[in-house]
Amino acid sequence: MVTVTGVENDSPFFGKVIPGDALISVNGHDIRDVLDYRYYTTVKNIECVFCRDGERFVRTAEKGEYDDPGLEFSTFLMDKKRSCRNKCVFCFIDQNPKGMRDSIYFKDDDERLSFLQGSYITLTNLSDEDAERIIKMKITPINVSVHAMEPELRVMMTGNRFAGDALRKLWRLAEGGTGLNLQFVLCRGINDGEHLKYSLKESAKLKTLISASVVPAGITSHREGLYPLEPYDKASAAEIIDTVEAFHEEQKRLTGSGKFYCSDEFYLLAGRELPRASYYEGFEQYDNGVGMISDMEECFEDALESTETSGTGRIDVATGFAAYPLMSRLAQKFENKFPKRQIVVHRIANDFFGPGVTVSGLLTGTDYANQLKGKTGGTLLISRSSLNADGTLFLDDMTPGQLERELGVRLYTNRADGYDLCAAFAADYTEN
Repeated sequence: MVTVTGVENDSPFFGKVIPGDALISVNGHDIRDVLDYRYYTTVKNIECVFCRDGERFVRTAEKGEYDDPGLEFSTFLMDKKRSCRNKCVFCFIDQNPKGMRDSIYFKDDDERLSFLQGSYITLTNLSDEDAERIIKMKITPINVSVHAMEPELRVMMTGNRFAGDALRKLWRLAEGGTGLNLQFVLCRGINDGEHLKYSLKESAKLKTLISASVVPAGITSHREGLYPLEPYDKASAAEIIDTVEAFHEEQKRLTGSGKFYCSDEFYLLAGRELPRASYYEGFEQYDNGVGMISDMEECFEDALESTETSGTGRIDVATGFAAYPLMSRLAQKFENKFPKRQIVVHRIANDFFGPGVTVSGLLTGTDYANQLKGKTGGTLLISRSSLNADGTLFLDDMTPGQLERELGVRLYTNRADGYDLCAAFAADYTEN
């Protein structure tokens, strides 16, 4: 049962249902959350049971088969997010500085968000009933943070005594036809080496495996009292790449798909050239930092061939250490074609989290402000990922407007997309 907070004007229930009514069931099926609601309303004719002031009543509606009924609820999930029960030795949220807004410290581990938004879950919150519901509703794919396929090691890494047994649900989902994208967060000397090789071999046995990524644990400067972790260096990162690439090639030969990939960060740490975009096949884990650099560069080059611009003068681009070499290359390529456009790329260190964090998405407004003061022209371009989902706040609660005033610039953002970046380089900012 979930409470209705609004009814859209074009809804078949408009005038029949009011805010405050509780939706109990659709076509005889109980409604607990967004998954039930979406699944059971994908038919033309629906009969819904509501409750108002303790009295149940029925409303029927006819609509397009996959049209939304037009009911609104207080939250996206129609109930609360499920919080994480684990105490992972590498948890990034535990490494946040104190004094940030409360939402920064919330750890979600919700299978519904895995399907709807692509977040990764550990399965430790997933009941057998939940797993069967996923299979019944044909919800796919599900993204799973595995870390280790050895039950005892997984228990140790997650700090959850049920984490090893939760692997059983991974196999059940695969048997039921649920597509799986896996993630292995590697901690140096803990789940790499022979442990990694075992995890890769076991994962390959999953019938519905779509992809698996291997990423290094993020390590900030705020690990007081936490499990001691050692960051990967050039040599150890190269070992990981060799292991995963060899397994990728073997799977490609056996199945026609490589499926297993290292994140871009491992290549940057090792000083290795990244594979071409075609290596990543469908870019299943693009948002997990796998193949993003290769795709962005190839898309930028493709866009540049057909780009024309009347834009002149200077624009400043600020980025993290990880993307700085790429941004510098792309800026140079653009200037070579359009010499009247000057693009100045600034490399921003992450003073907030520490030097071990190099991605633009975790830079704060203060990082940008302190390191760019007196160094920019009138136009500044940064990654959209530095801001929250609404585009209104940096991690340190500075607003884009505050940063503009601090630096005396007009601030623009771009997505991690080569076409979007090329268009941003070409834009005529004098018109804005």
